[in-house]
Amino acid sequence: MTSKLKIAGWVALGALAGGLTTLQFGATARNTVSPLPLEEMQQLAAVFGMVKTDYVEPVDEKKLISDAIGGMVSGLDPHSVYFDKTTFKEFREGTTGKFVGVGIEIGMEDGLVKIVSPIEGSPAFRAGLKSGDLITKIDDTFVKGLTMDQAVKRMRGEPSTKVVLTVFRKSENRSFPVTIVREEIRVQSVRAKIAEPGYGWVRVSQFQDRTVEDFVAKVNALYKEDPKLKGLVLDLRNDPGGLLEGAIAISAAFLPKDVTVVSTNGQLPESKAIFKARPEDYTRRFGSDPLAKLPAALKTVPLVVLVNEGSASASEIVAGALQDHKRATILGGQTFGKGSVQTVRQLTAETALKITTARYYTPSGRSIQARGIVPDVMIDETEDGNVYAALRVREADLEKHITSGQGKEEKDAAREKAREEAIKKLEEASNGNGKKADAPKPLPEFGSAEDFPLRQALNKLQGKPVVASKTMTERKAEGPAAAASATGSASAPASAP
Repeated sequence: MTSKLKIAGWVALGALAGGLTTLQFGATARNTVSPLPLEEMQQLAAVFGMVKTDYVEPVDEKKLISDAIGGMVSGLDPHSVYFDKTTFKEFREGTTGKFVGVGIEIGMEDGLVKIVSPIEGSPAFRAGLKSGDLITKIDDTFVKGLTMDQAVKRMRGEPSTKVVLTVFRKSENRSFPVTIVREEIRVQSVRAKIAEPGYGWVRVSQFQDRTVEDFVAKVNALYKEDPKLKGLVLDLRNDPGGLLEGAIAISAAFLPKDVTVVSTNGQLPESKAIFKARPEDYTRRFGSDPLAKLPAALKTVPLVVLVNEGSASASEIVAGALQDHKRATILGGQTFGKGSVQTVRQLTAETALKITTARYYTPSGRSIQARGIVPDVMIDETEDGNVYAALRVREADLEKHITSGQGKEEKDAAREKAREEAIKKLEEASNGNGKKADAPKPLPEFGSAEDFPLRQALNKLQGKPVVASKTMTERKAEGPAAAASATGSASAPASAP
């Protein structure tokens, strides 16, 4: 496997990881339990006893039980999981957008950690680390050979502890060590800027606790800089989702009051719900209405939404709502297709169960599960076409994924062919002597001057020609509708996609 192919692998892994963590932290475990199957429970107890007494070496009883719970849940679908002490802590950090570390957004390049962007105000930012810097060592450990997750864990730690990063700066052709003191970092999930005179760009990278407040602040700053904005680009590419209230609120910022944003349907009565563009459906964690501070012009400003294969869950709710209400033009690639709702039920102070409780539906009743949002205009990743898009893992690729409930799935032969061609192209980028030939370029940073989809979005807003993809095709729709779409009361369940 070539180094570039490894990069593509990380792209795929990143999409998968994102798609699996788009959840809301919510309810406690239920006390009502249906009668247990006695014979099967006796078998489970017998196996537990045999492992404890007969295994070649002593085993931890608590670990056995934890593994048994984990196995039971993991057999359901890709998004149901048992959180032990460590994973529950990581999950909560993900939803709050807070963690202890150095403060960098990262990717992988040639087996090294690449700094995509230092988080403003973080220890890494203050230490002078720059976008494009490569981290070659973390303390005494070389990064080559580490997975991204392993590298992240080595850079995180306890507050006020030190970590030494060895950095290679390509622009200066030199390596140097940087000692950084870890501290609590709050991820900035919203970025914004004037992309061109009269046109704004707002990027939401994840729906976290403070995303709505950050969105309001960034949009107000844009309108302060240019009170007469002619158009806006809402960038949801590679946004893995997050909190349901955040998705409803961002949708409501652009939609008329009281229109439907999303509905959910499942076995539990509280999973049958309709959420609308109204404060009572998104202010549970805010108290007051944060959208009240937004300029009125936001309701009518021409809007383009950028999505891709890494846009999942909550970001698909937003794209679907804006598309169904014809409030925005959707540009990009067909989205991830995570149309299921997860509820996190706390078991103890340090453990929890994340379980799929419903499917969600766009205002018109479409289930996005295993299909995703189909853009109004398909746009390639770069002006030279797509390589990494075909390699990204999506919901339909995951084993045991649930169906949409609206028809039988068909195998997407065209997408499989595109994946094979993309892999072949990457493999051909290096010959037996290790000399690279026509290797695909890394994707430009979102929002940069080289960002091809953003350029097309601005063209759309300005009435200029848009370069649509000549190769991207819609993934096969499922067969004739076999189940009704979601309906139900407007009560809000403690769950989210």
